[in-house]
Formats: sequence, structure tokens, C-alpha cells
Amino acid sequence: MKELNKDAKIETKCLHAGYTPKNGDPRVLPIVQSTTYCFDSTEHIAALFDMPTECMYSRFANPTCDAVEKKIAALEGGVGAMLTTSGQAASLLSILNLCGAGDSFVSVSTIYGGTVNLFGVTLKKLGIECIWVDAEASEEEIQKAFKPNTKAVFGETLANPALTVFDIEKFAGIAHKNGVPLIVDNTFATPILCRPFEFGADIVVHSTTKYMDGHAVQGGGVIVDSGKFDWAASGKFPDFTEPDESYHGVVYTRELGPMAYIIKARMQLMRDFGCYPAANSAFLLNLGLETLPVRMKQYCENALIMAKFLESSDKVASVNYPGLESNKYHEMAKKYLPLGTSGVISFSIKGGRDTAVKFMDSLTLASNVVHVADIRTCVLHPASATHRQLTDEQLVAAGIDGGMIRLSVGLENIEDIMADVKQALDKI
Repeated sequence: MKELNKDAKIETKCLHAGYTPKNGDPRVLPIVQSTTYCFDSTEHIAALFDMPTECMYSRFANPTCDAVEKKIAALEGGVGAMLTTSGQAASLLSILNLCGAGDSFVSVSTIYGGTVNLFGVTLKKLGIECIWVDAEASEEEIQKAFKPNTKAVFGETLANPALTVFDIEKFAGIAHKNGVPLIVDNTFATPILCRPFEFGADIVVHSTTKYMDGHAVQGGGVIVDSGKFDWAASGKFPDFTEPDESYHGVVYTRELGPMAYIIKARMQLMRDFGCYPAANSAFLLNLGLETLPVRMKQYCENALIMAKFLESSDKVASVNYPGLESNKYHEMAKKYLPLGTSGVISFSIKGGRDTAVKFMDSLTLASNVVHVADIRTCVLHPASATHRQLTDEQLVAAGIDGGMIRLSVGLENIEDIMADVKQALDKI
């Protein structure tokens, strides 16, 4: 144990400098399975409690996690990233880093059901108001939602499960006009299919549990900072531009420049909430990242074939997949997602909820699970599961009906996947 700590002491700088394996091979990612790091002196530790620029405790920083954070930041084109224990934690901290009691933020209504509840119920209890808007409303209508206390705008690149395509440039323009950042959940697209920063987004979040991991082995999330938003010029974020007394008066914009947002999130929120993943989780996530480009290409190819198959069935009322030429978001998808629109399809079975459930229970290859974006094909009935807490009005706003099924096309042979779907359709 003494030798382990001695090694950890040598390689502790991880917030601003990458973890380099001792053999010098960048392909090797060590699992630093430790909560604790040794330092040369009490003075060294004291300095870190003034400005924690090194790994000193694994509640908020770890060398293995740091290496993965840097990889994701590079994929998205950001200046820094912070892993979390779930996508929900990433969404939560992305807002709490900007808003406090008495503040508000704007979000489009077509987002993941769990996030709807987080924003509309839990944050409301903390005194933070979420103002919902229709993603397809005009800029003039959306502008009416803003208040003097509004601090951010939120949307999903590809909504889960409505699969609407978010007009990033439109909302980035509106957000910046009001002096606030745009946060984009890029989970379904991943940086392989879309890089929101290139279209004006300021902050990106992911549930890494989905395509980034890809194998359903561990939950996680991440926040990525573009480093481009000018917090000082906005004038709406004194927490960034005035001294933080909880860290001996550090001024984030002055001391940390482009990394003010992501380091503030770590120094304040991860310090206090501690929703940081273990080193082993980051190691497993890295394995998924190493195959992400290859997997995303195949997901998109399989899903497009399946979407066309479903579109031809007389038992399917509608198919929602932006890759289809008939889809209302097809042209927008060509702009933001030219390489494909993920492996997720939402479609509605004729006959409504009961028929949809019978279809799903008849599948044999596809798994009926509370998960999506796996290497294995899986299905889910949103109205009964992920969006069960929503009212009928909220379901309509989220683009969901009782007959809707979310089909996450996996990497099995596409002929096998279609055969399974066909036999289940035959039974209804």
C-alpha cells in the first residue's frame, strides 16, 4: 500500500495535465483504484485547498477519470470535461452551476422524460424555475419566455424518444441574444454524429451510459465546456466574476479563463455533491469510446434499414426516424447529423397501448429493457416506463402517444433483427 501511494503521489496532477503511464505508451490507461494521494508536504496540501489543481481526493478527481475526461473533451472540441455518475447528474450540475434559488432557465419540451421531471419538479423544489417552450415555435415566441433571471437554454440534439432534431443554431442565437449559454444534451448523437459547439452551443452533456459506453456495463454522465462563452461580458453570472469565499476568494473568470465553467463545477458542485465515478467505471467507459466511431456507423446503417421496413408495414401507424426522407426533420438532420441519426427509432403501432404492449411481449431477439443505445437491440414503451410520470398533456408535448415504441437497433445482423420484428408484427 505504501508503494501504491508513492506511485500515486508522482502522478497526481490531473485537472490540467494528463495522466501519463510510466511506460510512456499513451494507449495504456491505468486504473488508479485509490481514494487517496500522497503529497510531499503539508504546505502542498494547503495550497490545493486554496486551488485544487491536482488530484487530491477521488470524490471529485481521479487520474483514470481525468484521462477519459480529456478524451471526451477532445471528441467534442471543448476545453475541459467532468465525468459524473449518471446522465441525470450531468444535467443537474450543468444547471446548478448557473442557477440558484430565484433563477430560471428555458428548456424545450421535447427532451428525455426523466429530465422533464428533474427540471419541472425537483429543481422547482430548489427554487429554480424551468420555462418550457415549443422547439418549433418562432424566435419571437421563444423570446417571450425569457425573464430577467433566466440563466440558460437547454435542448437535446436528438430528443429521447420523440427523435425531434434540435435546431442548435437557432437556439444558440436566441440564448446569446439574451446573454446566456446554450446547453445541449448530445447523448443520442454523440460527437461522432454531431458536435454542437460547431453550431454555437456552449456546454454539452451526455449520458455516457448510452452509446459512449455501448455495452450496458456501467452508468455515467459527462459535462463538456466549450470555453467560448464570455461570462464576464454577459453580466448575469456574478458567481463567475466575483470572489468565491468558499475557495478563499478565487475569481473563476480571472484565474481560470476559458475553463471557468468546468472548473467551477468541479470546485463547487462536485466537491459538495460527490457524484463522481470510480476509476474502474472510467476505464470501462474508455473501452466503449475506443470503438465509438465504428459502432455509430453500423447503428445508423441498421436503423435506416429497419425504419424503411417499419414504414412499409400496414400494422404501423407512423415511423419517426430523421434518416427517412419522409421525416419532417430530414432536412435539418442533413445539416446537423450528416453521417446518420443514431440507432434509435420511435414508431407507433396501430391499435394503441394494448397492441403495442402485445407486440413488444412477442419479441424474442430484442430485449424489453429500461435502456437504449446498446450493442444489443432493445425496446421500451415510453408511456409505461421512462415517461410514466408525465401527465397526458406532457406526453403530448413530448411527442409521445400510447402506441409509441422506442426501438434501439443494435449491432446484430440486420436480417435477424427484421425477422424478429416481423414475427412479432404477425402476432398482432
